[in-house]
Amino acid sequence: MTDPTDTPDVQGDYADGFREVAAEFARNFSERDELGAAINVRINGETVVDLWGGTTASRDGRPWQADTLVTVFSCTKGATATCAHLLADRGQLDLDAPLADLWPELPAARQGATVRMTLDHSIGLPAIRHRLADDACADWDTMVGALEETEPWWEPGTRNGYHMLTFGWTVGEIVRRVSGRSLGTFFRQEIAEPAGADFWIGLPESEHHRMARVSVWRPEPGYSSSFTQAIKADRKGMQALAFLNGGGFNANAPDSWMAEIGGANGTTSARGLAALYTPLASSEGELLSPDAIIRASSVAGASSIDAILRMPTRFGLGFMCSMDNRGGAPGARDSVILGRHAYGHVGAGGSIGFADPDCGLSFGYIMNRQGPGMMLNERGQSLVDATYRALGYRTNRPGCWVR
Repeated sequence: MTDPTDTPDVQGDYADGFREVAAEFARNFSERDELGAAINVRINGETVVDLWGGTTASRDGRPWQADTLVTVFSCTKGATATCAHLLADRGQLDLDAPLADLWPELPAARQGATVRMTLDHSIGLPAIRHRLADDACADWDTMVGALEETEPWWEPGTRNGYHMLTFGWTVGEIVRRVSGRSLGTFFRQEIAEPAGADFWIGLPESEHHRMARVSVWRPEPGYSSSFTQAIKADRKGMQALAFLNGGGFNANAPDSWMAEIGGANGTTSARGLAALYTPLASSEGELLSPDAIIRASSVAGASSIDAILRMPTRFGLGFMCSMDNRGGAPGARDSVILGRHAYGHVGAGGSIGFADPDCGLSFGYIMNRQGPGMMLNERGQSLVDATYRALGYRTNRPGCWVR
């Protein structure tokens, strides 16, 4: 039987029992238009899959390495949320406290928002209403000031709507005010370094040589989703401003790499992404207490129609939970199908990092050719599915993987 890694596209290793994961990773290159990618899977902290392959850029063909970094977009939200959970676990942050106690300058706080609402996407600040300058996203004070000038799009706590970019500044500013450190500094010192995670929110110039370039997905003629339909219907509406008014964020620009954009600009290797979730997959309290793990992984907000994405969603406090929309209406079928108690986050184009405490699983998959949709596409989901099958899970219906 041919070894899936016996191909120029794939390097690395995998443990007995995980051959199917390696085979799906190889198929992503041969059949699913993968450009460059890596996957790292750990069970109870032990690596069982560590693969990489392809190229770091479509222009020069520089090979992907085991330590290649790439922007992982909203996978960053999991790192940012972990900072808040760590502060809460230490008794320094009350998730149910009025946000006005910490951030009285924020209009949403004056309207009754709590800290929890920043994490579960119900605070009502998915977009900045006024036009942002093209370099705004790289300046923390500018973005915080913009939020302080934004009236909520809905009464805080009454709806759930995905906060694409603003999540990083609402939660991140709370982390900054409580800890006295910037989000990127707190994350590096308190989470990434102790976990041995090669993951950055604010990449130093010394690491720029390791970055892969993102090949941004462009919709083909005729492509349509509930989200894109909403953008076209109202160019000044929530969806359009959330997606198009990003203050100049560019996943391939060094200025964006070096900024601290807690909703979108995390840079990591697959090993780094899996390392972030390794202590979060443990029920032994390696980083967060067992109670905090339950709090983080439990569904905190579920909506039949997300106010921004216009499809059903399920979120924990700062994390995505399994979302199965395969049977949904046309244009609203994007899914990310995980274990029953798994929690993590996808990134635009199809990257994903997550933990599943039920089986001690931590998982990181990164890539540089984006695919369609707001959740996982076939490349990432095939790897998740193969991993669960290798662990003895029998079905991913209804809604999640179960044994």
